[in-house]
Amino acid sequence: MRPISYSRAGAVADAVAAVAADPTSDFLAGGTTEVDLLRQNVLLPRRLVDINDLPLAQIEDRPDGGLYIGALARMSEVAQAPSVRERFPMVAEALELGASAQLRHMASMGGNMMQRVRCGYFRDAASPCNKRDPGSGCAALDGFNRGHAVLGVSEHCIATHPSDVAVPLMALDARIHTEGPHGRRVYAIDDFFLLPGATPHLEHPLEHGELVVGIEVPGTPTARTSRYLKVRDRESYEFALASVAAAVTLHNGVLADVRLALGGVATKPWRARHAEDVLRGAPAGTETFRQAARAELAAARTRPLNAFKTELAQRTMVRILETLTGTGTDAAPGTDPAPGREGRP
Repeated sequence: MRPISYSRAGAVADAVAAVAADPTSDFLAGGTTEVDLLRQNVLLPRRLVDINDLPLAQIEDRPDGGLYIGALARMSEVAQAPSVRERFPMVAEALELGASAQLRHMASMGGNMMQRVRCGYFRDAASPCNKRDPGSGCAALDGFNRGHAVLGVSEHCIATHPSDVAVPLMALDARIHTEGPHGRRVYAIDDFFLLPGATPHLEHPLEHGELVVGIEVPGTPTARTSRYLKVRDRESYEFALASVAAAVTLHNGVLADVRLALGGVATKPWRARHAEDVLRGAPAGTETFRQAARAELAAARTRPLNAFKTELAQRTMVRILETLTGTGTDAAPGTDPAPGREGRP
């Protein structure tokens, strides 16, 4: 049994100072991931600084029609906020599909941004894992990797990023606000999540003691016409095999604006920029959507067990775009466009 000291911070500056001063310390918010990793001996802090008393639970409207969401706002509160449901429906859908009701009541938005991967080898302290133990190797490369990533991978890590809500936030160009030993910083969300490369243990550019304090979501009219579609082995409490957040604006049948991001298939929330380039200014239709999806997945690097994800992601992209533009059969969020536990499209 490892002893862990515990303290509660009453101010952001106090929390930052406490963690920054001790390299073996960490922040504790909802704890829905962190407590599991402590029990599994994956995380080994000697001190936890509880931040739940900090005034970081706001959901504020911004003049541009956007939102500022405090890092301690609970997932369930954000999903039910009228401003989120009206102006950013794909964010609300991603939150509701992201976990059980009990977890959504506990889990914080900031903690969701910082959650660790669900790779079984990362969570098994006896297995080689470059995220947990840099330089030890990646057991997933030749192991059971059916749920692992096909985009943004490296020879050092193929773990899939687990967050649902980070996917629409990526599509919306959200910004992550932090407070740290050197003051306030704001990160573009694409810069906040790092590709594994040769350093998969570095998942964010944060220094030790730097605390996520809020998420800024810029206003965009396109987001009002948006959906989040998640494909998984079972509908309840399962992580995505492939997911897509999409927002579109149509003018006379032409895609004037489109925002796309993928989950379940990449090592970070994945902005589908190649697909967006194909779609913008093109007529809405199934063949256009297929062309865009192929362009995005052309860079996929697969393993025998997860090769199905390439086509599954493409089909999911096509379905959500058909749904949003009214050019195909409507599909409810969370349904599987290609049923079957083996994930074969």
